[in-house]
Amino acid sequence: MTTWLSDLWTENHWVRVLAGVLIVGNLVPGLVAFLVWLERRVAAWIQDRVGPNRVGPFGLLQSIADLVKFIFKEDVTPGHVNKPMFLLAPALAVIPPLVVMSLIPFSENLYIADVDAGILAVFAFSSIGVYALALGGWSSNSKYALLGGVRASAQMVSYEICLGLSALAACICAGSLRLKGIVIDQSDGLLVAGIHHDGFLAKFFDWNLWKQPVGAVIFMVAGFAETNRLPFDLPEAESELAAGYHTEYSSMKFALFFLGEYAAMVAISSLFVTMYLGGWTLFGLEHSFGGSPVLQAALQVGIFAGKVMTLLFVFIWIRWTLPRFRYDQLMRLGWSRLIPLSIAWLVVTVVGKELLR
Repeated sequence: MTTWLSDLWTENHWVRVLAGVLIVGNLVPGLVAFLVWLERRVAAWIQDRVGPNRVGPFGLLQSIADLVKFIFKEDVTPGHVNKPMFLLAPALAVIPPLVVMSLIPFSENLYIADVDAGILAVFAFSSIGVYALALGGWSSNSKYALLGGVRASAQMVSYEICLGLSALAACICAGSLRLKGIVIDQSDGLLVAGIHHDGFLAKFFDWNLWKQPVGAVIFMVAGFAETNRLPFDLPEAESELAAGYHTEYSSMKFALFFLGEYAAMVAISSLFVTMYLGGWTLFGLEHSFGGSPVLQAALQVGIFAGKVMTLLFVFIWIRWTLPRFRYDQLMRLGWSRLIPLSIAWLVVTVVGKELLR
C-alpha cells in the first residue's frame, strides 16, 4: 500500500497539484479559524485575562460559533451604495491571498504552480488586494469608509515598494526569481574561503535571514503594513474612522474582509518563510524519510507549517504589544526611512554579489 502510494505520488504530477489545492482551499480557511481563536487566547495571556473558554474545550469552537453568528446575521446592503462594487470588494479581499498561496512551494514536490518568475507573480496578484479596500470604501458612499479606503490605498502602495525591493535583493542573492529555487539556494550550505561547508550550522546560516538581515527586517515591517495589522492598522482606526473601509458591511460580507486579513497574514508569513527562513528545509532533516516520498513530503510540509505558525504568533504578539502609529509617522517611516534603506540595501547586495563571483 505504501509502495503504491509512493509510486503514485512520484509519477503523477496532478496528484501533488491536487494535494496543494486541498491545502490552499481547505487548510488555509481552517487555519484562519484557528488564528481567530489563537489571537484571542494570546491577547488574553498578554493582558492577564482568561480568553474564550466556554464554547468547546479551551474555547476551540468559538470561531465556529462566530461563523454561525455571521451566517445568521441580517445581510444589509444600504440603498445609497454602488451595489456592484460594494459586492465585489469583499471577494477581492479573499481571492489574492489564496492565489498567492497557490504559488508557494510547501515542500520539494508539493506545490500547485512552480512559476519561473514566481516572485513577480506573487506581487502581481497581491497588489490586487488594495482594490478591495479602496472599492469597499468608495462604493459605500460614506465619508468614514471613504477615508479608510484612501488611507488603505496610500499605505499599501507605499509599503509595496519597499516590500518588493527587499524581496528583489533576496532574489539577487539567490540568483533566481523562482520561489522553489530561492529555497533550494538556502539549503546548499556555505562557501567560506573557497571551501564548501555542508554541516548542520552551515545549512542554518545559509538562510537568507542571515545573508539578508536588513532585507528581512524591511520585508517584515512592510508585511505588517501590507496586512493592515497593528501598529499599522490605520485604515480601520476605530478612534476616528469608526470601522474604516468596512463600516457599511455586515454579515458574511464583513466576514470576508475579516477572512481576507487573516489569509493575507498567512500568505505574508509563508512568503517570508520561503524567502528568508529556508522554506521546507531544516538543517538537512527534511530528507530524513528519503525512502518514502509521501512521508518526506509530509515532514517538509510540517517543517514549513511550523515556521509559518511561529511567524503568525509574532504577528499576534506585536499587535497586543505595540501602540498604533499616527498616520504621518506611518507614511514618514515608509517614504523617508524604509524605501531609501531598501534601495541602499539592494545596491549593497548587487555590489556584494559581483565581488563574490
